[in-house]
Amino acid sequence: MITAPTLRASVVQFEAAPDRPDLNLRTIRRLAIKAAREGARIVAFPEMCLIGYWHLRKQTPERLYELAQSEDGEHVQTIRKLAAELELGIGIGFLEVQADGRLFNSYSVCLPDGTVHTHRKLHAFEHEAISSGSEFTVFDTPWGVKAGILICWDNNLVENVRATALLGATVLIAPHQTGGTNSASPRGMKPVPAELWDNRAADPAAIEDAFRGVNGRGWLMRWLPARAHDNGMFILFSNGVGRDDDEIRTGNAMIIDPYGTIVAETWVADEAVVTADLDFDLVPLSTGRRWIRGRRPELYGILGRQQGNELDARAARFSKDPVDV
Repeated sequence: MITAPTLRASVVQFEAAPDRPDLNLRTIRRLAIKAAREGARIVAFPEMCLIGYWHLRKQTPERLYELAQSEDGEHVQTIRKLAAELELGIGIGFLEVQADGRLFNSYSVCLPDGTVHTHRKLHAFEHEAISSGSEFTVFDTPWGVKAGILICWDNNLVENVRATALLGATVLIAPHQTGGTNSASPRGMKPVPAELWDNRAADPAAIEDAFRGVNGRGWLMRWLPARAHDNGMFILFSNGVGRDDDEIRTGNAMIIDPYGTIVAETWVADEAVVTADLDFDLVPLSTGRRWIRGRRPELYGILGRQQGNELDARAARFSKDPVDV
């Protein structure tokens, strides 16, 4: 049961410095302090924000191991201490190495009471050496609400968001590195010209138009609000912005309510903190929550059966072969 009527939350977009966790930790601290000053109780930073993202696909496995840390490593523990210092829940993305040598695209939420909850991306495609996780992540918070985490492409598969809602999450933390990707789908996202980003100071309107357009916000509007609406959840969407190896991330950090309404957002071509109050009175009679009660689970066995055309995350993400329907 939700005990807090509202919760002030922040989402962040920023351009991570590749392979420079020292610089990125400074940025995280500075922006976390800004969120705390705006009254936030929890703040979500982007996917893999400690070391950068898209360049990882070009690295050797040996280099990935050099960049990776454990959940108990120095970087997450630095954020854990910062969360206690600011009395602020802080979510950050990093490359995790476990004791058995497996690598994961992971995201840890450090709560002010010292607890850490880590999600391993369920559909990791960034590098053949990075494994996909196998568990949903839903946890209690000090504010009387349950939160869940899904990383980037995890959110594109509708089953993952529904499962997270069924496990009790009212708030979905959704860190991304998206926008401006070179999709194989003819009407999917396409790259944002790098010259628009490079010329953003002289012509901010041009890059903002691109960020709001079909390769940024326009693409998100096709599906992201529906995840919130259909499951009666708040979504905290954080994202990279600017150069991410050879692509331009489009930011568009936003907070979405259980009706799929955007409560707060930005499309600036710069780092930003977006803050809003989550009104939990919206949840109990939200359309999605009412629809969930009308489910007929006895009909859904097909969702758990293999169809014979499944691919692993990397193959599914990069395949240009048409899907046989």
